[in-house]
Amino acid sequence: MPKFMVRGSYSADGLKGLVREGGTARRDAINAAVESAGGTLETFHYGFGEGDLYAIIDVPDQETMTAIALAIGASGALAPHTTALLTPEQVDAAVKKDVKYRPPGA
Repeated sequence: MPKFMVRGSYSADGLKGLVREGGTARRDAINAAVESAGGTLETFHYGFGEGDLYAIIDVPDQETMTAIALAIGASGALAPHTTALLTPEQVDAAVKKDVKYRPPGA
């Protein structure tokens, strides 16, 4: 299954909910959303700095990850920033593909 890293930033209202409910309750809510779409929450951590939370999610396809990100983002409580992750084997396959490209000015 495709794997994605999600970095999330809470809004002020989202932070109020986090303070009220606690970290494990919010993790469980995200896990429930991911599982409802057929995915698995592999890891979940809070951080400080650029983002408030970090998660690795396995889902059946890109459309499923898009649906999860849209549902969470539409709540207004959390802005998800999603990055598709590739295995080393996928990169091996990619570098073997022949791509014809002409750089600017060449």
